Amino acid sequence: MGVFAALDVSQEETAICLVGAEGEILAEAKVPTCPDAIADWLAKRAADVERVGMETGPLAVWLWNALTKRRVPIICLDARHANAVLKMMPNKTDRHDARGLAQIVRTGWFKAARIKSHEAYVNRAMLTARDTLVGMRVKLENEIRGLLKTFGVMFGKRVGGFKRRATEIITGELAVAPELIPIFEALMHARSEILARIAALDGKIRAVAKQHGTVRLLMTAPGVGPITAMAVTAAFDDAERFNRSSSAGAYLGLTPRRYESGEISRNGRISKSGDRFARKCLYEAANAILSRKLGVPRLREWAQAIAGRTGPRKAKVALARKLAVTLHAMWRTNTTFREAAMA
Repeated sequence: MGVFAALDVSQEETAICLVGAEGEILAEAKVPTCPDAIADWLAKRAADVERVGMETGPLAVWLWNALTKRRVPIICLDARHANAVLKMMPNKTDRHDARGLAQIVRTGWFKAARIKSHEAYVNRAMLTARDTLVGMRVKLENEIRGLLKTFGVMFGKRVGGFKRRATEIITGELAVAPELIPIFEALMHARSEILARIAALDGKIRAVAKQHGTVRLLMTAPGVGPITAMAVTAAFDDAERFNRSSSAGAYLGLTPRRYESGEISRNGRISKSGDRFARKCLYEAANAILSRKLGVPRLREWAQAIAGRTGPRKAKVALARKLAVTLHAMWRTNTTFREAAMA
């Protein structure tokens, strides 16, 4: 007779439901969202619990690692799959959600989500922080351009870059309105601080790439720099997670959606599931191969043939998918990039 449990996790409290093999509810409770409190409650009421399930969410990685160390047989359920079952309940409460999750765990009708290694999450946090800072820099620059237009000053493009042009405006064209100078100096100071933080993170990323054998291996592919290689490595985490390298494109949402019902059968746009940042990096790498004419002429000709039939955007997506598949194959076989093999 198996015993199963489920956790409905929130920031303050976690609802726990314990069910038997026939689906009967054995115990329910709310405990603080703390690994010790959850593990102690389960140990007192079901020391031989077979499976404990919880949905993926912001606290899932921390709780999974902490409960695994305490020998709790915890699994993560894909939140999208669990939601399809839980939305059938007329009333949504934490207790009802825990009951529904417990029944899903008992029946086995779920898709377990993979928890990646600590190193993968650390590298991904570094890349996400850098991407956030780059977005803040771009937003500040656009804000400066927009505010200057209000006063009839066109930023335009000048030799020397953004900082040199901004300095010219502050010391020259804004001299007639000195009350505006402190405003734009504050924005430029904030931009300089962000650029310094981006440069510091770039240095850390290069240092990690230099020491990481897999990242160095993936960087042998055209258009793939340290950021793209680290993003792909953090997204896959383990080369053996896919039986076939062709699954890598679907995992990153670079394959078309499929809808088939009766006489209807059609392909849609790409699914855009999975790691958005890794997908963006691969698209930028594909754009570099096509636009900047990086090496691999046969690969570029393959993408240009697709562009002639369906347009450049779809060709770049196809090339990004091909890069994802190739990078995974390189990782699995521990082989550097070879154009002949890829073409």
